[in-house]
Amino acid sequence: MLLFDLIVEQRIQEAMEAGAFDDLPGAGRPLALDDDSLVPESLRAAFRVLKNAGYVPPEVHALRQMRELTRYIEGAADESERRRAVAKLDLLAARLSMSRGLGGYMRIEPQYYEQVVQRLAGPQGK
Repeated sequence: MLLFDLIVEQRIQEAMEAGAFDDLPGAGRPLALDDDSLVPESLRAAFRVLKNAGYVPPEVHALRQMRELTRYIEGAADESERRRAVAKLDLLAARLSMSRGLGGYMRIEPQYYEQVVQRLAGPQGK
């Protein structure tokens, strides 16, 4: 976490302990997580149908796959399986980055890749 993030978290925690958030409007009520005010009106009905049918945007699906792969890598005992999973994770991250317009694929240097694999392997890889 960046230093700025730590400072922000600390200030929020202090404000919570001091009761600064106790009298806010809507306190104790659930959040409206289905707010679609940022979706154009012409697309809202279609998005709601897709959401109710269980479909998610490709980016959300990619993030879920990346989370699953990360868990798999942390627990994988076989080195070759771990390498394949890390390569797939790298590919998913590159695709997600490109779909967001954050630039092209960034190749990982082999030495750095080995260090990442060793770090993720933890004690069982040694």
